Amino acid sequence: MSKRVAVLMGGFSSEREVSLNSGAAVAGALEGAGYRVATMDVRRDPRILVAGLEAIKPDVVFNALHGRFGEDGSVQGLLDIMAIPYTHSGVLASALAMDKPMARNVFAANGIPVAEGRVVHKAEVLAGDVLARPYVLKPLNEGSSVGVHIVLAGTNGDPLGGEDWPFGEFVLAERFVPGRELTVAIMGDKALGALEITSDRGFYDYTAKYAPGGSRHLVPAPLTPEAYAEALDLGLRAHRALGCRGVTRADLRYDDTDPAQPGRFVLLEINTQPGMTATSLVPELAAHAGITFPELVTWMVENARCDG
Repeated sequence: MSKRVAVLMGGFSSEREVSLNSGAAVAGALEGAGYRVATMDVRRDPRILVAGLEAIKPDVVFNALHGRFGEDGSVQGLLDIMAIPYTHSGVLASALAMDKPMARNVFAANGIPVAEGRVVHKAEVLAGDVLARPYVLKPLNEGSSVGVHIVLAGTNGDPLGGEDWPFGEFVLAERFVPGRELTVAIMGDKALGALEITSDRGFYDYTAKYAPGGSRHLVPAPLTPEAYAEALDLGLRAHRALGCRGVTRADLRYDDTDPAQPGRFVLLEINTQPGMTATSLVPELAAHAGITFPELVTWMVENARCDG
């Protein structure tokens, strides 16, 4: 008899709608591949999640949650306790990847280039520039570019978008890296490929990521063979540095704006639970590598595990 798979989706983070889309796409593909699938819209009360899983009795959980509490190690720890294998990374790698300052420390310690940056109190941000412009302000532990602001030369006003900044007392400030936006898909212990993202919005923000037509993807990324190989290597090294498993996505900038200088890569972050929607990047790179969406999610289910 085929495996019973519980797809966790929705949740209560700022990325709820994206997660619902990912979960629906995954559930449909797994059903088509012959799995017995049940979906769960995860609520904040863990007792409801535990009761639901005990009723479903899944062989595997496909974790399609995005954002805090879904991909930061919280749900992973619960699944470890329940001894249910799950897709994507374990507790430690998930927590490290979601905490941007900690992930930066791990990357830098492993010789992976990151942008100059520091954690500052939001009061310091409101009092004046915390880095030379242009620079980027980010929440410490959000995904999908939620809450990200670019502070450009000549701009005025509150750089956090208002006094109702909902992402905590501290902010990650990073030097803005000009050039091109790239992403690398990792599957197991192999880099599937890299693509370049362009957008008329000038910044690959939440709308550019998820709105139809919000961005264009160049597959494969139009780089020299040497630069392309370096991008794949950095993505895989970052995946390994955090101790990730399953499928991840590494986001990079490639600064080739000075023709007198060689291009340089900067790693922005690792996403341990990348989107699985119609506009998502990892399924697109997998398809370019000859892996269909049903094959991708089937591999993820068959390679699920837990640390319990």
